[in-house]
Amino acid sequence: MIKIAVLVFIGGALGAVLREFLMRVVPTLADGFPLDILAANLVAACLLGFIAALHERKGASDSIYALLGTGITGGLSTFSSFAYASAMLMKASLASAVVAFAYVLTSLVLGYIAVIVGMKIGGITKS
Repeated sequence: MIKIAVLVFIGGALGAVLREFLMRVVPTLADGFPLDILAANLVAACLLGFIAALHERKGASDSIYALLGTGITGGLSTFSSFAYASAMLMKASLASAVVAFAYVLTSLVLGYIAVIVGMKIGGITKS
């Protein structure tokens, strides 16, 4: 149990560093669309789909799943930033509210697709 907790801790730290890196290199679009947050969440969703598929097929141990699936993807993805960016866009103006709606919809649809892609890469090929 302690081993798993340590792996989640290490993975979470690595994921948070990766998220910070992405937030610095991926720009926010001119209309305020938070592309940086979307990128971090989509990478995390794809990685989670991949590692979950491997774990399900016994291609990744519980320890690897804890490190990558819980730790890194948990540190990399950022629901709180997603919610905050959406809320700030919604209250700014009507045009920003349209961007916020597009951001939420895009995040959900592409997040779902990213998980499916990750699962397919990881070897679960159910359609």
